Amino acid sequence: MNRLNRLMIRAGAKLRDKSGVSTVEIILILVVLIALVIIFRDQLKSLVTSILGKITSQANGV
Repeated sequence: MNRLNRLMIRAGAKLRDKSGVSTVEIILILVVLIALVIIFRDQLKSLVTSILGKITSQANGV
């Protein structure tokens, strides 16, 4: 009976341990962000080009 109690306590502790959840969440967030970048790659590229062009033209005016 004592061995069974110790086994149950260890199993309960393993089930309550949530340390791996944050790693899985971070990986899922990264996967979603990478997918969004791939989907909207052309739009992001034109946006960054436009912003950098405006910065360069306004910097030359100063």
